[in-house]
Amino acid sequence: MANQKILERKQTVVDEIVDKVKNHASLVVFEYHGLTVSETNELRRALKESGSEFKVYKNTLVKRALDSLNIDLGDELNGPKAFAFGEDSIAPIKVLSDFAKDHPALELKIGYVDGDVAGIDLLKQYASIPSREGLLTMFASGLMGIVRDFAICLDLHSQNLEKESN
Repeated sequence: MANQKILERKQTVVDEIVDKVKNHASLVVFEYHGLTVSETNELRRALKESGSEFKVYKNTLVKRALDSLNIDLGDELNGPKAFAFGEDSIAPIKVLSDFAKDHPALELKIGYVDGDVAGIDLLKQYASIPSREGLLTMFASGLMGIVRDFAICLDLHSQNLEKESN
């Protein structure tokens, strides 16, 4: 029979995982074996800069936590996996995807984004979306274009009125 202290520690880890899944917009499961320690530290820093975090848990404890939340990631929790939790839905996906371009040992597997399970194809689509700052810049640029065009129209109209009054 398992020691009570061990069971309590495992339950504490399961509760931590449940809390992270509930309080973060995204969870990304990925394989990282084959990365060096310095590459792993570089990945941790990149994720931290984006407001995300990198954790390694036992798959059985993650499965137990996800089962309690009625989240099914299928058979993706087999073998060595790492988990990225992000406050922003897309930030950890973009960081991991960009990192995987230079480090083929890192491989995205599956995610849980904004309450839905996201397969690898959907994760790739999310990775291609511009960052939040990029989207806001595009939006502001679009608004500025409208204002600029309106100002030009008003200027041309005022010039036409001046010509007619002369």
